[in-house]
Amino acid sequence: MVHLRPVRNDELPGWIADARRFYVVDLEANSGLTTEEAEAKAGRDHASLFPGGKPLEGHHLFVVEDDAGEAIGRLWYAEKPYGVWLYEIELHESVRGRGLGRAAMLELEGLARAHGAGKIALNVFGGNERARGLYRSLGYFEESVHMAKRL
Repeated sequence: MVHLRPVRNDELPGWIADARRFYVVDLEANSGLTTEEAEAKAGRDHASLFPGGKPLEGHHLFVVEDDAGEAIGRLWYAEKPYGVWLYEIELHESVRGRGLGRAAMLELEGLARAHGAGKIALNVFGGNERARGLYRSLGYFEESVHMAKRL
């Protein structure tokens, strides 16, 4: 149904730029940051995670492809002492709602098991009900809830 293909070197700059844009939009939509604040945060975060334009050791970047080999999204995770941290999964809007996000998450679980991971952890913004529903349906549960109020 979907395949996770490692990002090629020639795709890396565009992949990182797309991931950063997605992060900025997500921060604006779900964390109450202004465009300028979201841009600044994304810049700091990505500078630390992609020094010199390359991912840190233990980080794995993928293109999510459909059965026809068409790129339909991105997935990024890192190996951690407890298992795997999912930084990002994003599918193109045009393919959402067809079970492909579920399929990509199941592929990730297979990769995590192959690394010997005992756990996958992730962060999802409270306003992202579609993603939260998907994760719950796959057996993910809330370990903590971070709340805030803009003044």
